[in-house]
Amino acid sequence: MRFKAVLLVTMLALWAFPAALQAQQKVVKIDGSSTVYPITEAVAEEFQKATQGKIKVTVGISGTGGGFKKFTRGETDISNASRPILEKEMEEAKKNGISYLELPVAFDALTVMVHPSNTWATTMTVAELKKIWEPEAQGKVTNWSQVRPGFPDRPLTLYGAGADSGTFDYFTEAIVGKAKSSRGDYTASEDDNVLVQGIANDPNALGFFGYAYYAENTGKLKAVAIDAGKGKAVPPSEETVIDGSYYPLSRPIFIYVNKKSLERPEVRDFVEFYLKNAARLAKEVKYVPLPPDAYQKAMERFKAGRTGTAFGGKSEVGLPIREIFQRQLTD
Repeated sequence: MRFKAVLLVTMLALWAFPAALQAQQKVVKIDGSSTVYPITEAVAEEFQKATQGKIKVTVGISGTGGGFKKFTRGETDISNASRPILEKEMEEAKKNGISYLELPVAFDALTVMVHPSNTWATTMTVAELKKIWEPEAQGKVTNWSQVRPGFPDRPLTLYGAGADSGTFDYFTEAIVGKAKSSRGDYTASEDDNVLVQGIANDPNALGFFGYAYYAENTGKLKAVAIDAGKGKAVPPSEETVIDGSYYPLSRPIFIYVNKKSLERPEVRDFVEFYLKNAARLAKEVKYVPLPPDAYQKAMERFKAGRTGTAFGGKSEVGLPIREIFQRQLTD
C-alpha cells in the first residue's frame, strides 16, 4: 500500500513537472499580416534560439485587419501590419485602453503575378489593372481579350488577398483609387501560400500578393512589370523599390506594439532584437530593408516609448519612409 502511495506521488510530480515548466516559460503573442509573417517569423526563430527557449514567440496569420481586431482587444502583444492602423481600429484601441507604438520594419514590393506559361502579360499598366479589379468589372471583365487588344481570347481567373488583409487595402487604394473598393468574384485568401498554389496551377491566372512569396516561388510564378502611366514598365525588385521607380506598389510594412506589453522584459527584449536584426533578416526572407537611419529612428521611437501613428487613421500610397518619421504621431 505504501509503495502504491509513493508511486502515485511520483507520477503526479512527473505529470506536474512539464506543466510547471510551461507556466514558467514566458510568451510573446503576435498575429496579423501574412505579408509581414516571413520576417517576423524569422526574427522569432532567432530570438528563441538566442534566449535558449526560455521565451516562446507565437506568430499567427489572421491578416492585417484580423490581427488588429485581436490587438485592439488586448489579446496580442504585437500586431503585424502591411498597412497603417485605420481610424476605426484606433477608436477600438482607445476604447479598450490600448496605446501602441508604430514601427516600420521593411519595404515590400506588392507583386502582380501570372502563370509562367503566360507570354502576353509581361507588362501591364495601372489603368489595365484598374479595369480588371474595380467593382464595376465584376461579372463583366472575364476574358483576357477584354483587357487589351491583342491579348488572347482566354478566361481571366483572378487570385488576391482577402478583405481582412492589409495587402487588399493597399492594392485597392493604389490601383482602384479607394481602399477596399474591389470586385468580389475572385479567389481570396489571407494565406498567401494558397494564392501561390492557385496561380501556379492556373494558366489563365492573374493575382497579387507580397514580394517575398513571389521570390520564394519564381519557378512557379511570373511577375508582371508595372507601368504607372509614364510609358515605362518597371519590375518589382530591391533596386526599384529603393529608387522609388516601382510605383505605386512599393510600401513599408510595420509591427505595432502594445505599450503595456513593453512592461514585460520578454516583449521589450524581443522588439529591441527585432529592430537590431530587421535589416539582415528582411534580406534573408526576400524583403527590402529600410535605410539604416530609418531603423535608428525606429529604435529611438521604441526607446522613448512614443505612441501613436503617423498616418492619422488613413492608408497612403507611395509615402517616403523618411516622411513617416518626420510626422507628428496621433493616437
